[in-house]
Amino acid sequence: MNIRNLAIIAHVDHGKTTLIDGLLRQAGVFEQHREMSDRVMDSGDLEKERGITITAKNAALTWKDTLINVVDTPGHADFGSEVERALFMVDGAFLLVDAAEGPLPQTRFVLNKAMQQGIRLALVINKVDRPDARIQEVEEQVLELFYDLASDEKQVNYPTIYASAKEGWASKNALEPTQNLHPLLDLIVDDMPAPRVQPEAPFHMLVADRRYDSFVGHIAVGRIEAGSLQENQQLQLVDAAGQSKQFTVSALQQIWGLATKRVQELSAGNIALVAGLDNPQIGDVIQVCDGPSIARKLHVDPPAVSVRMSVNTCPLAGTEGTYLTSRKLQDVLQAACQQNVALSLHDTDSPEVFELKARGELQIVVLLEQMRRQGYEVMAGRPQVLVHEQDGQQVQPQENMVIDLPQDFVGAVTQLLASRGGTLQDMQPLSGSDRVRLQFLIPSRGLIGVRSQLLTRTRGEAIYASSFSGWIPWDGKSMQRTNGAMIADRDGECREYALHRLQERGKLFVGAGVHVYEGMIIGEHNRNTDLNANPTKEKKLTNMRASGSDESTKLDGIYPMGLDEALEWIDDDEWVEITPKSIRLRKDELKANARKVTRQ
Repeated sequence: MNIRNLAIIAHVDHGKTTLIDGLLRQAGVFEQHREMSDRVMDSGDLEKERGITITAKNAALTWKDTLINVVDTPGHADFGSEVERALFMVDGAFLLVDAAEGPLPQTRFVLNKAMQQGIRLALVINKVDRPDARIQEVEEQVLELFYDLASDEKQVNYPTIYASAKEGWASKNALEPTQNLHPLLDLIVDDMPAPRVQPEAPFHMLVADRRYDSFVGHIAVGRIEAGSLQENQQLQLVDAAGQSKQFTVSALQQIWGLATKRVQELSAGNIALVAGLDNPQIGDVIQVCDGPSIARKLHVDPPAVSVRMSVNTCPLAGTEGTYLTSRKLQDVLQAACQQNVALSLHDTDSPEVFELKARGELQIVVLLEQMRRQGYEVMAGRPQVLVHEQDGQQVQPQENMVIDLPQDFVGAVTQLLASRGGTLQDMQPLSGSDRVRLQFLIPSRGLIGVRSQLLTRTRGEAIYASSFSGWIPWDGKSMQRTNGAMIADRDGECREYALHRLQERGKLFVGAGVHVYEGMIIGEHNRNTDLNANPTKEKKLTNMRASGSDESTKLDGIYPMGLDEALEWIDDDEWVEITPKSIRLRKDELKANARKVTRQ
């Protein structure tokens, strides 16, 4: 059977997963009577809740006697390593671009990675039925992007397809909608290249993904680069250090629809799932025993941020979770690093605290959310941007940030980002609306904690994205919030009477009835200093009552912190306490008499 290996790459929320839904349906992967949910490739709970793709996933379909292996990739920059390793398994890619939003920072990132791999590209302009679509303008912007990144003329000669993934049609002419996605499927078969492999050479395969099955154990996933592979064959696994270990293929599978099927043999070009290995790592090479050494080529960009991770040491530790020890914490973090090549774990001076390095804040938030759902209690510190050294000088990463927002909020947003080291590069009105697109260059550390402030100042209407643009000298400044914290000075249960008196001093994060402990943060102070307060104070009761003189204790509003907001809000001397049931904020030093209220 002919084979085509294809990835779909795009900026976040431009319709990749919806397009794959349509391709699978129209290629007959699902039975006619079978009801399928939208975005079927986003199978994880967090992916469905957040509406984003977090991990790259494989699916397969057949069209005109051709097996098409499709890889759905994330669109968020924090999960860029998923895109990078997915591109090692394919020979072609659809670059998906929203007809209204056009190319955005992550579009440039994924396109650059695809061009570095030398794979065949095709442009799909999606959502052409949007009332605010700017098809011609977007085409010109994409062409400029191709010319900017291309290394040879062949890369700018790409076919273009216009589509509405939501409505399930694609066409070579934007003004002539069709009834299906068949033009897109035909393009894959006719224009995308067959796998660039060596069928006659000795077998070898690069591990680009890994899975675990309770029946067959660890599974290595990758494209067969050369030769063929049979079940029960004797092979060897070569790790990054050059150490080899022999094993027998206990089970061999290939992608079939959304699932897998067991096969006896697979040839070069197929995506194989190989079982029988003992804990394979992404980037390892599987090859024939005593075969020639295979040069490794799976490299991803280094981490950009780090965060302290600790076992829960607060007075309420152990009341809500199952896994509490540093050994359990280390095990789960090491497993996450093995699964995701963009993560790395390092020890610190304290045996209870670890340093986790990652691509970005969202990647850390997703990992913490997964851990709390598995029953872990953990504390996380404030994410810090990693500082590198170049030519004897300390440098920090800089981001290219693009923001779409209503014109009325341009001044407020420009002022906010300028205070965080950002400089405005360009401002363009978006045709057909009252919105404008701003482009900033800003230090990566200036983006930590900016999300909530940006949404507040634009009343939730800003849409922004960023991507790495280069290195700039490190100026040593520390970005932190302006206001201090309100901190409980004793253990107990919060009372409405006490909170009512505190609400005029700032914004409350907890309500009446919540159990607090000394050192726990209960709100944001409206001044730049910390405030130790007693939220457990009760009103003294007497047997005297006078009509109209009793003070009302109605609370104006409670603003509980979610995990994303908490990590953005905390300062360097604070922790986020994460349990299966609660998100709490606390000071590093719990005792009130051991802390200063003035902030550095």
